Amino acid sequence: MISKRLLTVGLAGFCTAVLAAGCGPTSSTDAGNDAGTDGGEGSTSVTVFISGDTNLVDLWEQGIIPAYEEANPGVQVDVTLDLHGEHDQQTVAKLVASTEAGDDPGFDLVDAGFVISSAAEAGTLLEIDPTTISGLATVPEDTITAGKGVGIPYRASSVLLAYDSTVIDSPPTTLDDLLTWIEDNPGRFAYNSPSTGGSGGAFVTTVLDSYLTQEEQDALRVGYDEDLQESWTPGFDRLAALGPSVYQGGVYPNGNSQVLELLGNGSISMAPVWSDQFITAVGTGLISEDVHYTQISDPSFTGSASYLGIPRTADNTEGAIDLVNFVLSPEGQTIIAEQISGYPVIALDELPDDLAAQFADADPSALRPGYYSENNDDMTNLWDQLVP
Repeated sequence: MISKRLLTVGLAGFCTAVLAAGCGPTSSTDAGNDAGTDGGEGSTSVTVFISGDTNLVDLWEQGIIPAYEEANPGVQVDVTLDLHGEHDQQTVAKLVASTEAGDDPGFDLVDAGFVISSAAEAGTLLEIDPTTISGLATVPEDTITAGKGVGIPYRASSVLLAYDSTVIDSPPTTLDDLLTWIEDNPGRFAYNSPSTGGSGGAFVTTVLDSYLTQEEQDALRVGYDEDLQESWTPGFDRLAALGPSVYQGGVYPNGNSQVLELLGNGSISMAPVWSDQFITAVGTGLISEDVHYTQISDPSFTGSASYLGIPRTADNTEGAIDLVNFVLSPEGQTIIAEQISGYPVIALDELPDDLAAQFADADPSALRPGYYSENNDDMTNLWDQLVP
């Protein structure tokens, strides 16, 4: 197996002039080689750029890449990392400059949050659909559409409702049912303050959305609208009234992990949780297998897919497409599910039965996006002022 070269992006002191000259991640491969070859006869290479945490690097370097290289002798996949996305702005600027100049940006595939935001808006990525990426054939159309024509969904996570099955036979199935259950079982439900974690934020967003029209919800997801935020008032009133019925009469845990700890030690019986964190917690024994999960409706909790993107001017777009199709294959999706508890984006009936059963109640096809980032920031600040 060819060893991987983990390249941490060091872009401090970045400037436009240097960028235009080709500043960016450098490979330990001989700079004279084309991006599509590694210098060895009959071999090719694909470079994946990751903006994120080390868990994503582990997913690629310890899971996806070894399996892909084993299935494709002669292909080498390298990884370039910008840890925590500290240089996203510079990376997008480099993509823009490379696209305008028609030059290779230095990587063939991007795994980053900016794929469906700034990179998509700047027109730097290859347009895709199921005819160009065959692995998208069974991915829900709404999930593909959320990629803005360039993002390739490859894993997902959602906020789910976790509950202790030893005390709850039939969990709530709708938001109204859930709110009624909370009031009928004071102190047995908790959610973290939205500024400290997305699971609590999803619960708050879902309550607020229950008082909005679909058009108002959609508007708050695609752009900043301070005036429309006034429509949140009845939702915040409902959350404030709910306060005495939540954990310890109005105590809100500090972060997603504290909610999981309360579930694990039996202090509460129900809570919103991130799918990947919950599944991992069950696997490590932090939470008993008696704690199950489901998804509510009318509306559901929020969730989203993570997207890959292929630079329009990358030297090895064909190699990137082949790698993406492997990631979207049953084997690739199984690796993602087993390694980071990300749930699959392809149809569950394509997966092994045990894996499909594990994610059946998560409903990966129902991914309801959260608010536009600035609206979300305002939401968390207003919750701090109006609810506790």
